[in-house]
Amino acid sequence: MRLLRTIAVFAALAALSACASAPPPHGPAPYPEPWRPPPARPPPVQPRPEGFADLPGWVLEDHVAAFDAFRATCGSARDPAMAVVCRRALSVDLLGEPEARAFFEDNFRPEALAGEGVLTAYFAPEYPARSKPDAEFSMPVRGKPTDLVLGGASGKDVLRRAPDGSLGPYPDRTWIETQGAGVPLAWMRPEDLFFLQIQGSGVLTFETGKRQKALYAANNGQTFVGIANPMRDRGLLAANDTSGEAIRAWLAAHRGPDADAIMRLNPRYAFFRLTPDDGLPPIGAAGLPLPAGRAIAVDLSRHTSGELFWIDGTAPILNGAFPTYRRVVTALDTGGAIKGDIRADLYLGQGAAAGAEAGRVRHTLRMHRLVPRP
Repeated sequence: MRLLRTIAVFAALAALSACASAPPPHGPAPYPEPWRPPPARPPPVQPRPEGFADLPGWVLEDHVAAFDAFRATCGSARDPAMAVVCRRALSVDLLGEPEARAFFEDNFRPEALAGEGVLTAYFAPEYPARSKPDAEFSMPVRGKPTDLVLGGASGKDVLRRAPDGSLGPYPDRTWIETQGAGVPLAWMRPEDLFFLQIQGSGVLTFETGKRQKALYAANNGQTFVGIANPMRDRGLLAANDTSGEAIRAWLAAHRGPDADAIMRLNPRYAFFRLTPDDGLPPIGAAGLPLPAGRAIAVDLSRHTSGELFWIDGTAPILNGAFPTYRRVVTALDTGGAIKGDIRADLYLGQGAAAGAEAGRVRHTLRMHRLVPRP
C-alpha cells in the first residue's frame, strides 16, 4: 500500500488578539439566542448519465491498451455486474482497436461525477542505498518499531506503548528521527528517503549491486502535510515550479539542518520492510500489480476497489507538465493524502523517467464512472 504522496497545505488560523482586547459591552446583557438545530446536510449529488461521445478525448484513447489493462485487473472488482463483464473480457482473444472500443461501449455506460477535483501522480522510485551510513547516505530506512501498536476505539489508531505500558499517540517525524525509533535496515540520502516515504515503496540498489524492494510496513498515524506550498511561501521555490523534481533538487542542495527543517514540516513518517527485488511492478491496495498509466489511487471511503473510471485531467499548474491526462483507469490503490470524491493519484510506472513525469502532475480533474450495463 502506498503512502501518501500527494501535496496538501493547511491555511493559517486567523489571529484572535483583536477579540481579546475589545472593551466589555455596556448596558444589560442581551437575551441569548434560542437554540436552533444545525442545517441538514444536503444529499450527495447523483452521477449524471451520459454517452461515450460526451467523454473528452474518448475517440483518441488507446482502447487496446485500456482493454489489456482491464483484463489484467478486473478480477479485483467486488461488484457482481463487473465480474460478469470481466469474465466476458477474459473469454475473448486480444482485440484490435475497433473491437476494443466496441467492448467498452457495449458493456459500460459512463456517468459524470459532479464537481471538479485534483489529479496527481505517483511512481515506484529506484534509489541508491548503503548497508552502512556515511556523510552522504546518512538517513536510515527504519523498520516498524516494536512499540508501535494499533488500538483505540476503532482498533486502528496508531499508538505508542511506553516502557510503563501506557498508550499514547505515536510521535511525529522529528521525534522518530532524533530518538531513533525502529531498527535501521539500510541507509539513504535524506531527500531520497523522504520521497520514498511519500511514494510508499521502491527499489534500493546497494553498493554491491544487490537490489531489494523497500515495502511499506506501517506509519506513525500523523496527518500528512505537503511541503510544496510552505516552500513556495518562504520563497524557496517559484510559484509555478513546485514539482517533485524541484523540491528534491532544493533538498539535495541544502542537505543538513535546512533541509531537515523543511522535511519535518510533514509529521507523517513511514516504516518499511526489505524483500528481494522480483522485478515485478508494485502491488496496490487491491492486491494486484499496478499497470503503469492505468491504475489510480482513490479514497476508498468514497469509491470501491476495482471500479473503472474515465479521468479527464486538464489545466496543469506546474511547468513542464503534459497538458492532459485522459484515459480509462481502474481504482486499485489508496493513500493517506487521497481524500474526496473527485480525487485521484495516477500510477505512472517505475524509475527516474516516471518520477520526473509524476512530479509535474497537478491537474484539474473530472471523473466519469464506467458502470457495467445490466
